Amino acid sequence: MTDNTDIMKPDGEVTPIDTDYQIGQDNIALKVGPFGLDIHNRVFLISGLAIVAFVILTLAFQSQVAPLFASTRDWLTGNLDWFFLTAGNIFVLVCLYLIVSPYGKVRIGGTEATPDYSYLGWFSMLFAAGMGIGLMFYGVSEPLSHYGAAYGGTSVGADGLRTDWAPLGGAVGDTLAAERLGMAATIYHWGLHPWAIYAVLALGLALFSFNKGLPLTVRSVFYPLLGERVWGWPGHIIDILAVFATMFGLATSLGLGASQAAAGLNYLFGVPAGVTTQVLLVIGITAIALVSVLAGLDAGVKRLSQINMTLATILLLFVIIVGPTLAIVTGFFGNLFAYVQNLPGLSNPVGREDANFAQGWTAFYWAWWISWSPFVGMFIARVSRGRTVREFMISVLLIPSAACVLWMTAFGSTAISQVVNDGYQAAANADLELQLFAMLDVLPLAQITSFIAIILVIVFFVTSSDSGSLVIDTIAAGGKVDAPTPQRVFWCTFEGLVAIALLLGGGLVALQAMAVSTGLPFTVVLLASCVALFKGLATEPRGK
Repeated sequence: MTDNTDIMKPDGEVTPIDTDYQIGQDNIALKVGPFGLDIHNRVFLISGLAIVAFVILTLAFQSQVAPLFASTRDWLTGNLDWFFLTAGNIFVLVCLYLIVSPYGKVRIGGTEATPDYSYLGWFSMLFAAGMGIGLMFYGVSEPLSHYGAAYGGTSVGADGLRTDWAPLGGAVGDTLAAERLGMAATIYHWGLHPWAIYAVLALGLALFSFNKGLPLTVRSVFYPLLGERVWGWPGHIIDILAVFATMFGLATSLGLGASQAAAGLNYLFGVPAGVTTQVLLVIGITAIALVSVLAGLDAGVKRLSQINMTLATILLLFVIIVGPTLAIVTGFFGNLFAYVQNLPGLSNPVGREDANFAQGWTAFYWAWWISWSPFVGMFIARVSRGRTVREFMISVLLIPSAACVLWMTAFGSTAISQVVNDGYQAAANADLELQLFAMLDVLPLAQITSFIAIILVIVFFVTSSDSGSLVIDTIAAGGKVDAPTPQRVFWCTFEGLVAIALLLGGGLVALQAMAVSTGLPFTVVLLASCVALFKGLATEPRGK
């Protein structure tokens, strides 16, 4: 089969799938005034109408939906934590195996394909898209939370269940052990597991699009399992689930970013930090994202990602230099060792005594990362043509994980040092979204660095929204990578509207509930995609 864009054409040897399906054959192409539309007749209509209905109903019944969101999140994380943790472990093992196996020699795009982007440009885009707002929101708050819980030790309620939030068995009264355990738990949530979730789907999307000649959409990965049925309702359902997961996973991040940016503006300029400010921020930043959407992938996302990487590097180096430098440098290796040491316990899916930690932290995170996987996976696939499977896996799995370890160590160790050595409790006692600014407050140039942090949150916000609209539009356009721009405008707009609806309908709890709810069915999709991925790799020619 053929496509009308050069990027999809292989270079060198590949083993394409023989199918009569043509990209866009089920699409509806029409003109609405001066604007063109090219949408998949079922995926776009069902997912688009469902999301529009969700926004309308959530805004209309704000007080009624808030407790529903809370109970949904608590039930899913409380009863299915073992499922999320087991799936996360499987994804890591799949990625590690691909690095050392002969499949690592397969090249994305054909045996003669060359990379479309330099390493620097590639890393900038995948890192900004993959972690952005989360690192800003949790970089201080999560290490502080785990440290405080671990240092406080365990406590048991009348029912015999633990009531504390300490990871594993805690480290009551031991400052260094509590810091190491807290950082190990943080790295566990931001290291190999989330990037493995992204990498599995990203590789599948890249392989079946660039090598097998199928549309760049999630259903294509399942051709080895479903055959021609992938173009029917089984495929429609997979793509619709991918749209839902991407939309609500993104909305969770955008909501977190809005709450943190509002807290920062309140801290710096006294702007009210309530929901009204957060909603106005979502509206304003979505408008900026729309400008980036109109600018296109190279001019928009790539440029913003590089700006973000520059600002993030400046802020990171500043904290390392003016913070407890020696503690950060030694802590990097100490925290990595603690992570490896505690990994078996932290990743154990059954028989956990630290239920609050495993359910409230890990299960939510895994569902959140999984709901992000269609977005990040497709975006990584789009920019990874020309890489070998081994190069792809090492780069996507290990390098961003190391960067996350360094970021969390720098910001987390600085905040913990302030508590332990300086007796400064403001960051530890602040709300989650304000803890970063409270930590920066006692470092030099606090006003400047806090302003840079706000800019970073906003630009991460814009990059995620822009990239997300690109990915959702590709799925909803039947795999077309050159669909009309107004469709991306539609999705970008509704990403903002969903975030606003969730902020008004329950805040952080509502955001978490929808990430977990959409992450659950997509976990099943991802697990099945691993089988399809191996089947696809087995038929590809391998380079030297």
